Amino acid sequence: MTSPITVNPNSPRVPTAEQIRRAPKVLLHDHLDGGLRPGTIVDLAREQGYENLPEADADKLGVWFREAADSGSLERYLETFSHTCAVMQTREALFRVAAECAEDLAEDGVVYAEIRYAPEQHLEQGLTLEEVVEAVNEGFREGERRAKESGHRIRVGALLTAMRHAARALEIAELANRYRDLGVVGFDIAGAEAGFPPTRHLDAFEYLKRENNHFTIHAGEAFGLPSIWQALQWCGADRLGHGVRIIDDIKVEADGSVQLGRLASYVRDKRIPLELCPSSNLQTGAASSYGEHPIGLLRKLHFRATVNTDNRLMSGTSMSREFEHLVDAFGYTLDDMQWFSVNAMKSAFIPFDERLAMINDVIKPGYAELKSEWLFRQTASTSGSVVE
Repeated sequence: MTSPITVNPNSPRVPTAEQIRRAPKVLLHDHLDGGLRPGTIVDLAREQGYENLPEADADKLGVWFREAADSGSLERYLETFSHTCAVMQTREALFRVAAECAEDLAEDGVVYAEIRYAPEQHLEQGLTLEEVVEAVNEGFREGERRAKESGHRIRVGALLTAMRHAARALEIAELANRYRDLGVVGFDIAGAEAGFPPTRHLDAFEYLKRENNHFTIHAGEAFGLPSIWQALQWCGADRLGHGVRIIDDIKVEADGSVQLGRLASYVRDKRIPLELCPSSNLQTGAASSYGEHPIGLLRKLHFRATVNTDNRLMSGTSMSREFEHLVDAFGYTLDDMQWFSVNAMKSAFIPFDERLAMINDVIKPGYAELKSEWLFRQTASTSGSVVE
């Protein structure tokens, strides 16, 4: 593991927490069932008669989720989802959760998000796969509308996820293709990596490639380089979900020089997006601290790195908090934040012209406005005047 990059914590360009929140952010890796409001879980459990929640008080329940996810084990981390999925089995519940997701992200300054979920995990009370997708899509549209009424702008696309240990990947891929022009922007595969390689689902990936559709694969979170290699060279993934273990193919010499292995070189040369999730990586043991997280070196080496939340409930996080941690650890400026945000927007699964419009008309102007505040602040301090 590399040592943290040395920075000047007193740099005048380091953004404040309030500026981080206002900055236009782009989120590519966030699980719908990992971002519920604790109060919503309590409400839905009461309405549906679900009695297995570890805490009935919303605040205590939020703490329980974070502590249960802090085990350092991906398998234990994934167990927390049994409670969130349990209360997401009706159309009304899915609609509410999706709408609140969009609202919460918009309030946090996210302007574009791709939210993933596994339709096959929401069928226990009789919904069909199609009904699940339509309920979530309608919820996202409602959340976008509410956000606009509150003075925020956000666009949300859905990623349909298949589970690595199940046998429905092709079915979910076909579902994603049917709804690709109706709010679904791509496909994903998730679940424990060890023992469940993505190559078990080659038929799904071959189908998606024939249909010219987009997909990302959870890889390089817990299992390492073989998982990344399979996701790219066997399956043809457009993006890597996490991909943090690419650091295992990068060697930092004693003199500070860096040597990239063949796989790391390929990932960087091909500009393959890495959906990095710092807080989640700390919880699952993929990194030991924010300062030691590989994102510092990957940023320095100009990999197509992006910043993501993974599971906001389990990690007690948001996009703003993720950037706050990185600013504290590496002294990142608004320029760095813009770099990560543009990287993410370039890597989104919507059409090129729409991505370009988001970059040029939303993201860059938003950061330019924030960066201009430093100029006025500096002018005020040198002139002796006070800016309210």
